[in-house]
Amino acid sequence: MLFNSLHFFFFFILVTPAFFLLPHQHRWKLLLASSCYFYMTFVPVYILILGFTIIIDYFAGILIENSKGKKKKKFLILSLVANIGVLAVFKYYNFLNDNLSFLLGNIGYQNHVPYLEILLPIGLSFHTFQAMSYTIEVYRGNQKAEKHFGIYSLYVMFYPQLVAGPIERPQNILHQFHVKQYFNYANVVEGLKLITWGLFKKVVIADRLSIYVDAVYNNADQHSGLTLIVATVFFAFQIYCDFSGYSDIAIGCARVMGYNLMINFRRPYLAGSIKDFWSRWHISLSTWFRDYLYFPLGGSKVAIPRWYLNLFIVFMVSGLWHGANWTFIVWGALHGIYQIFSVSFKKFNERNILGYRPLTNAFHVLLTFALVCFAWIFFRANNVTEAFNICKSIFTLKGEGLFIGTPEGFVYALIWILFLLVVEYITEYHSDIIKVFYSSNRVVRYAGYTVIVLFIILFGVFNGGQFIYFQF
Repeated sequence: MLFNSLHFFFFFILVTPAFFLLPHQHRWKLLLASSCYFYMTFVPVYILILGFTIIIDYFAGILIENSKGKKKKKFLILSLVANIGVLAVFKYYNFLNDNLSFLLGNIGYQNHVPYLEILLPIGLSFHTFQAMSYTIEVYRGNQKAEKHFGIYSLYVMFYPQLVAGPIERPQNILHQFHVKQYFNYANVVEGLKLITWGLFKKVVIADRLSIYVDAVYNNADQHSGLTLIVATVFFAFQIYCDFSGYSDIAIGCARVMGYNLMINFRRPYLAGSIKDFWSRWHISLSTWFRDYLYFPLGGSKVAIPRWYLNLFIVFMVSGLWHGANWTFIVWGALHGIYQIFSVSFKKFNERNILGYRPLTNAFHVLLTFALVCFAWIFFRANNVTEAFNICKSIFTLKGEGLFIGTPEGFVYALIWILFLLVVEYITEYHSDIIKVFYSSNRVVRYAGYTVIVLFIILFGVFNGGQFIYFQF
């Protein structure tokens, strides 16, 4: 079920009032049943995969809490193996098999390992990582094992963030399911604002940009370097509005019912460095890798070469997390290299190189955006060879002309990108203006809401476009 569908609209307006009408002790049942239905609208049988990992991790959490020493660690390993094993089979098996075939073929052997004819379960990496964070936190003593099987199942399956995050930690969300949530007008209004803004970013900006991006990237060899530059910049905003739009809707849906999910994006394209970018982009994932991979590897508290290796490993794994394709691995490696250079030249980056601090800051923001866009080429390209060909066309400005599709569509895309940047700039540097808007009289507020809704209705692309991060 997609957030940008009528199906979800009716689902939301039925589930939410029912949630508040039910007694507290029965609400988890409604949310769990609704979440199961939400997930099963994609591929129903894959609910069994979720059920398998939920059962494993539920009992693993209890056994970990009641054990000590090596036995405690064995139960954690059992849980991690089960979760990573599901990922390995459904997401990486055929990818690894392809690479094995390639290696064996180069030395004259044939690979007889069969391929699996299976579809990737939607959002598999998200709920798997959320499940793993639970058993790790129980093992570390930061979270009590959840004894209520239904509540633990809801922690993994809570429908707003089930298929594309945010990837929640048990300390943030589990206890909220035990607390009685009361109808709160302020929560409802705030939640609906987030839902509306997220929907605007998805259907008005992301899905409109996708028309241009798909037309260019799916026929990259037929387009000029200038066209590919425009398509790459458009993709940067497409994926941001698509993913952050999903996160806004997810957080908003939860907020309406009184639940607080973590913020997942914080205006990443205003970042002044790659390190700053990753403190703003997909925050729930970047902090997950920081806490469960980077710190255990030693973080920065090791010799400098090892520190750089730790950074590179984390970003390589992050790339692989996104998909079983070398394009994602190269994307992750690029960000690893960026991060290493960023920390290596930290003092240089902090210097006022242009003599005027606002101008220097703007230069750093543009440079960071350019580096991020370059990496997006590999993320969006269909394969690595195509990505390098696109890079070649861009740097040599190969080809002539600028594909724009319909002039109106191209102009609209530019207008909405500019609108987004203005809103984010005001929010970042002049938040008082936003507060003034929210605290203005009711007529002004509702006029603003009406304008956004009209923009969605008049300029939205309602073609049932799936969210990009569902594939991960």
